[in-house]
Amino acid sequence: MDSTQLLSEVTYRFARSGGAGGQNVNKVATKAELRFSVQNSSLLTDEQRAVLLEKLANKLTTEGEFVLTHQTERTQLANKEKVTKKFLRLIKKAFTVQKPRRATRPGKAAVDERLTEKRQRGEFKANRRKVDMGE
Repeated sequence: MDSTQLLSEVTYRFARSGGAGGQNVNKVATKAELRFSVQNSSLLTDEQRAVLLEKLANKLTTEGEFVLTHQTERTQLANKEKVTKKFLRLIKKAFTVQKPRRATRPGKAAVDERLTEKRQRGEFKANRRKVDMGE
C-alpha cells in the first residue's frame, strides 16, 4: 500500500502556536494539525485498518481519528510539511513487519568470561571479611 495515497483523505487545521516568532505568534495561525480518520478511510482494507488501530492506539481519538500536530516552525507551510512527513513515517512504521527473533545461546567465550568475572567478584568480596586473629 502506498502511504502517500492516504494524503487525499487527510484534513489539516491551523491554530495559533507558542514558541519563536515574536508578535507573529500572536497574529498568525502557524500550528498545523493533521487529522486522518482510520475508521472511515476508503483506501484501507479491514486488515490494514486493524493494524493501524492496534499500533497507533495511543495517538487515536475515541472516534478512531489519528491526530498529529507540529508547531516548532515559524511558517504554516513548514509546519504542514513537517506534520505530513511525521504522518507518513508513522504509517510506514506501523505497516513494517518485524523479523521474528531467533533464540541463540551464548558462545563459549562469553560463558567463560562471565564465570571468570563471577569468580573474581567473589574473591574480592571474600577478601573484605574480617581476618580471624587466631585463638
